[in-house]
Amino acid sequence: MEWMNNLFEQYGYLVLFLGLFSESLALPFPGELAMAISGHMSSLGNFHIPFIIFYSYIGAIIGTTITYFVGYRLGTPFLQQYGKYVLLNQTRLAKVTTWFGKYGNKLILISYFVPGLRHFTGYVSGVLKVPQRTFFVLNYIGGLVWVLVYVSIGKLFGPNIEQLLHVVSRYFAATMVVLAVLITLFVLLKKNKEKIFKRLRSRSSSTSSKPDEE
Repeated sequence: MEWMNNLFEQYGYLVLFLGLFSESLALPFPGELAMAISGHMSSLGNFHIPFIIFYSYIGAIIGTTITYFVGYRLGTPFLQQYGKYVLLNQTRLAKVTTWFGKYGNKLILISYFVPGLRHFTGYVSGVLKVPQRTFFVLNYIGGLVWVLVYVSIGKLFGPNIEQLLHVVSRYFAATMVVLAVLITLFVLLKKNKEKIFKRLRSRSSSTSSKPDEE
């Protein structure tokens, strides 16, 4: 953590903007740690929460917006050839594409909380031609929640940041996936409730009519 503190002392909020921007491009930078440390430093009077949230959020969403358009305009061949420079090799590209096929666009909403996924979501969303409005809405909401969570962790828990981040990264992602699945089931149930009730009524009526037929 000391090296991160030194960066903040020298460059201030610029560390958050450039760091989160770089991480969104899939370049190595510990975004959660940076936000949590800056949140803790706000308790010491060195930073202000509104500015921390602003610079972190803007850096993150600008980066993911760029990666979306890179994937959208240049497509799979470009990523297969140059993706290795941002750690997006063909294996990872295939894996994230499979996850999209399995979970759909809601994956964009929770991707920030899934280690090894948020760095590539923009690229793959562009390649898969996810509608721009859908991507922007889900990505920007997910990014805001992500920033608020990790800045709050730093603000509230201070010196125990590193241990807490490990716990959050391990279990929060799983919780978000379960929540997304439950939301999807609820939406599907709501859309198809009339069909479901009709089937249940037809089954009950057919069951009750069997004794009369005998």
